[in-house]
Amino acid sequence: MDKYGLIGYPLGHSFSVSYFNQKFADEGINAKYENFEIPTIDVLPEVLDKNPNLKGLNVTIPYKEKVIPFLDSISPEARAIGAVNVIRVTHEKNKTILKGFNSDVIGFTQSIEPMLEKKWHKKALILGTGGASKAINFGLKSLGLETVFVSRYERPDTIQYKSITPEVIKEYNVIVNCTPVGMYPHSEECPELPYEAMDNHTILYDLIYNPDQTLFMRKGAERGANVTNGLEMLLLQAFASWEFWHGKEK
Repeated sequence: MDKYGLIGYPLGHSFSVSYFNQKFADEGINAKYENFEIPTIDVLPEVLDKNPNLKGLNVTIPYKEKVIPFLDSISPEARAIGAVNVIRVTHEKNKTILKGFNSDVIGFTQSIEPMLEKKWHKKALILGTGGASKAINFGLKSLGLETVFVSRYERPDTIQYKSITPEVIKEYNVIVNCTPVGMYPHSEECPELPYEAMDNHTILYDLIYNPDQTLFMRKGAERGANVTNGLEMLLLQAFASWEFWHGKEK
């Protein structure tokens, strides 16, 4: 039986296990998907050794960048983004070959593009600076938007939350939350923003999908903002992962 899985820490919120195992059952595929909750990326070789029938992995927080040195090659897009969330595992002459891809940007761009209006949406704030935010930045730029990263800390090429004024919200009216703030069980938390400045030209996109409507989304919706969570992105990512694992990348 072929095996696929997810590496990350923690994995209590994982969507992938139920999605892929249901897919295997529905389509009669002799395979299993499981979580590999590893406390450090250095455990990856052990996971591979103990699971010789692994054909593919997804990668989530906090290993999308840390996994890259363990790979034999990565796709040009993943290299440009600087983060990997899909690994294809193949075996050649008793050697395990790992190739990294990024499906975050595929899922994100396909899901946000229908929400964008060129007349209104030209600049975006990206909340967070991790691996997912890099893919979101790549995707937004590919759609023609100017982007700025937002961080709690002073970092190069970022602004801090305290610098986001109502005027900034009016100018950068596409806001993507790439942080875990607001994720279950901390559902009553949200990024610190001047929500009162939002209106019906504001788009709030939350990569979180549990809960299905975060406080970030609710506060924006109260002001008329167009809001969405990361579930559609996840579904599109999962489809892309399957394509990557089976060598069907474009």
